[in-house]
Amino acid sequence: MEFNEKTLSRNDLYEGRILKFHVDKVELINGRTSTRECVDHPGGVSVAVLTERNEILFVRQFRYPYKEVVLETPAGKLEPGEDPFEAMKREQLEETGTTGSRYIDMGKLYPSPGYSNEIIYLYACRLETSGKTQFDEDEFLETEKIPVDEAVRMVMNGEIPDSKTQVLVLKTARLLKDGKI
Repeated sequence: MEFNEKTLSRNDLYEGRILKFHVDKVELINGRTSTRECVDHPGGVSVAVLTERNEILFVRQFRYPYKEVVLETPAGKLEPGEDPFEAMKREQLEETGTTGSRYIDMGKLYPSPGYSNEIIYLYACRLETSGKTQFDEDEFLETEKIPVDEAVRMVMNGEIPDSKTQVLVLKTARLLKDGKI
């Protein structure tokens, strides 16, 4: 069976600084029609930076949609045409003041495939150098180090609700266990 939907029409509703919204009319595989509400997003990156003591660098920041402070791995959005690997290194330096070595591509994540085309590119690395953070003017973060085993416990206990961070913590723990990072 072919799982494909044919776009019959597109109604662009809004174009903001980051997001675009549109509603499409589609033909389903059974010949019926339906609508799809879509959010277009430029994509993002995130990195698990692992210290020599096997701690992961995290940032805490207020996330307005949830009205709470969220613990996350360093992350940011892609600029148009930007290479995800270069964007990740940029975000790592801005948010943690660090550079890495032995970078590993950890794949990509679809955070909300039911309505958004956002892709988050995931990486892990070993900490190489530490320096001064370079926050954007509208960015307010605190960084902290958490041992990998503690971070895994936090993920498993629901203390880290951010999906990209959960995936990176668990994948990094597995790489560490397997001696691959």
